[in-house]
Amino acid sequence: MSKEGESVLPHVTAVTRTNRSGTISVRATDQGLPVDIQIERRELRFGAQPLADEILRLTRLAALEAGARRRESLAQSGIPADILDRLGLPTRDQVVAREDVFEEQETAPTSWLRPV
Repeated sequence: MSKEGESVLPHVTAVTRTNRSGTISVRATDQGLPVDIQIERRELRFGAQPLADEILRLTRLAALEAGARRRESLAQSGIPADILDRLGLPTRDQVVAREDVFEEQETAPTSWLRPV
């Protein structure tokens, strides 16, 4: 399961998502901008493309969660739901549905064993 962390910068909501093994973490804003990426050295052995794919997947997950948190914060401030919809901020239900899709796309192999 991915770890989640949250921090709020002035007028920006950012969330951190981490892969299952805890070797890659990405902190991204609600606009999808990665602001911090941590990679353990052992991840480099798998090559650039799998690493890039995992960073993008974690960035998208973090951005979704940050968007939902931003939506909740703005809704508590009195912003109407139709305005939040037009801003493209996801609802909690939309985040849950999309997370399932992204979790299926996890790029880490489930086993390092090869068929014989």
